[in-house]
Amino acid sequence: MLSYRHAFHAGNHADVLKHMVLVELIGHLRQKDKPFWYIDTHAGAGMYALDTPTALKTAEFRDGIGRLWIQDNLPAPVQAYVDQVRQLNRSGKLLRYPGSPQIALQLLRPADRLHLFDLHSTDSRLLQKEYAGDRRIRALAGDGFAGMKALLPPQPRRALVLIDPSYEDRQDYRQVVDALDDALRRFATGVYMVWYPLLSKREAVRLPGALAALRDRDWLQVEVQVKAPSEDGIGMHGSGLFVFNPPWTLPAMLEATLPALVRLLGQDATAGHLLRHTIA
Repeated sequence: MLSYRHAFHAGNHADVLKHMVLVELIGHLRQKDKPFWYIDTHAGAGMYALDTPTALKTAEFRDGIGRLWIQDNLPAPVQAYVDQVRQLNRSGKLLRYPGSPQIALQLLRPADRLHLFDLHSTDSRLLQKEYAGDRRIRALAGDGFAGMKALLPPQPRRALVLIDPSYEDRQDYRQVVDALDDALRRFATGVYMVWYPLLSKREAVRLPGALAALRDRDWLQVEVQVKAPSEDGIGMHGSGLFVFNPPWTLPAMLEATLPALVRLLGQDATAGHLLRHTIA
């Protein structure tokens, strides 16, 4: 049975990196009039309250979006992401955080479509309740890897796929690689973004290399480390993204933005970033 719930981690440093890049990728797709699909394999509950016992138990948002919330003169890509969070907090007080589906919805055009999946019984019910009645959104309780496979290639031949499992099961690492391998064969031109945690465990360390081996070009890897790995090897010290078919503008944006993001989110002297890509 799945135990992971993103409500305990919403708005943390990993969400900052993931959602900043998500806003950038959707903005790129919106530059063309032709509609696109957004497919989220592990969508969670969609939105999260930050003033509940669940969120306050770990209060991870305080070292994520909480640090950005009080800053002025943020880099433009960071500000664009924070602006999406502010849409749910019009009073100016940080009380709600948009998950990936909500951010995508806020940027959705009338002809675009969202396909959302989550396997957790509670979160899938919340997801379906939150977006019931919107004909642009299809939210299902089920295996997101299987759901993605059934949707590819998409009808409009344009899609952004987000894959960000909890990795609480070590089989998730293998499933991510296998699912991407299959997806790239089915729909080679899609934009795929994979989130992964920076952990000391062997599977986490090996995942980026396994993803890079799927394709010799048109991918980007970015990581932000916020603190040193713990001595006992437990806990996440940062996170990363692997993007297949990224826009050509993404490397330059990240190169200019990551130093500031590390300063804003870093928790000790080991904080830093990694950026590599195969984009000509």
